[in-house]
Amino acid sequence: MDVNRQRILLVHPLGYASDSAKQDVSRLANIMPPLGLAGIAAYLLERRMEVDIIDCYARPDSDQAICRYVREQRPAWLGLSCTTSSFLDAVRIAELARQELPELKVVVGGPHVSALKEQLLEDYPQLDVLVVGEGEETLYQLLKLEGDEYSALDGVVYKGNDGSVHFNGYRQPALDLDSLPFPAYEKLVGFPEAYQLPIFNYPKAPNTSCISSRGCPYACSYCDRSVFQRTFRFNSADYLYRHVKHLRDCYGIRHINFYDDQFTFHRQRVIDFTQMMIDQPLGVTFNCAIRAEHVDDELIARMKAAGCWMMSLGIETGDPDLLAQHRQNPDLQMLADTIRLIKKHGVRVKGLMMVGLPGETEQSVKRSMDYILKLPIDDLNVAKFTPFPGSPLYQNIHELGTFDEDWEKMDCMRFQFVPHGLTVERLEALFLDFYKSHFRRKDVLWGYVAMLWRSPHSWWRFAKNVGGFLSFARKGKRLGDGE
Repeated sequence: MDVNRQRILLVHPLGYASDSAKQDVSRLANIMPPLGLAGIAAYLLERRMEVDIIDCYARPDSDQAICRYVREQRPAWLGLSCTTSSFLDAVRIAELARQELPELKVVVGGPHVSALKEQLLEDYPQLDVLVVGEGEETLYQLLKLEGDEYSALDGVVYKGNDGSVHFNGYRQPALDLDSLPFPAYEKLVGFPEAYQLPIFNYPKAPNTSCISSRGCPYACSYCDRSVFQRTFRFNSADYLYRHVKHLRDCYGIRHINFYDDQFTFHRQRVIDFTQMMIDQPLGVTFNCAIRAEHVDDELIARMKAAGCWMMSLGIETGDPDLLAQHRQNPDLQMLADTIRLIKKHGVRVKGLMMVGLPGETEQSVKRSMDYILKLPIDDLNVAKFTPFPGSPLYQNIHELGTFDEDWEKMDCMRFQFVPHGLTVERLEALFLDFYKSHFRRKDVLWGYVAMLWRSPHSWWRFAKNVGGFLSFARKGKRLGDGE
């Protein structure tokens, strides 16, 4: 029986051993739907393609499901979207699926692919084509091809007849985001209950994530911009309001985390959206990530009235000299003033920090701790700096410290990079001290007690996995790593 040329199976790889996932509290604490794949699925379904999604992150024991699907449905294509840490798992899945259906073609996209391009196709013959940049139209054109004539397609990396690897350049023009259908949430098994925002990061369930823009206008040293490059595009306020209404009406969603890099960058869009949420309330609250430069007293007040429950700010480090090396507008006083302003309006604040940036020292980590302890921050996320392909720092990272480029471990949960003058052991100790210094604060502890009535669902999840959460907090490591 021939393959179905109109059918593709989209897979979101787990990235590590499935038997570890069951005890991985960091995964259980935050299972985000693969919105990129759901968006691509909706685009293809609208064009009468046959599409299904298997999310290995939400369903870790998915190998059998993938094999059964490939064997029974005989799709022409297997599509995988992956980060750096899940890329090798994607290669493994490709090999597994090909054992069931040798004629199956494999296409891979995502930030890791967009960053490394030709290198990956040269090193991994298990893959047929790579999609660089936005995937919707490129994948649609790929599925329409009758043969292997990829040379006319923009946005792909492929092998020529002589075995040489070619990249055809980014697809232009970029898509009009308002022309896209809402993601195919219905293709995500168990949505929305199978997906959860981080505990204490929402007031109500069911909840989910939503992306209303693509790209970022800034060029921080640690960020990968290889998918959207330096562009920044966004959905209109009307589209955004209709998207929220769709999630409420179809799936009963009561809280949304806008997973945009810069939700408030375009001020008028936020004004228009919040006005709609105030004039025609949907009963849905939301979180968002902001930069201090793009909010003020008036805008924060409007967002609060429209249902904004928490704002996250990328602070990265409390050391001014280190911040100036890695970020545009490195104004720690402005960040502090904005955090206090947000708290004045009764909105929760989440600080996003990093430990282990190039140039980091023991003293700079302690400056970060001192900075955070002076601010009314409710929640804290401290990442272990990882130099991802596609970020400006990646180009000369070996000159800035020691770097173990083990892709499977590059998940911001381990110190794969160690700056000159420090050791992994010392970084781990400082990292743990950072978390402890924050979560031992009386006002922070009282804030979590208040979650009993502000986010009772979070406390139910915490109680259900209390042993794992406490072990995770004590060790500062992800469970299931064998450490």
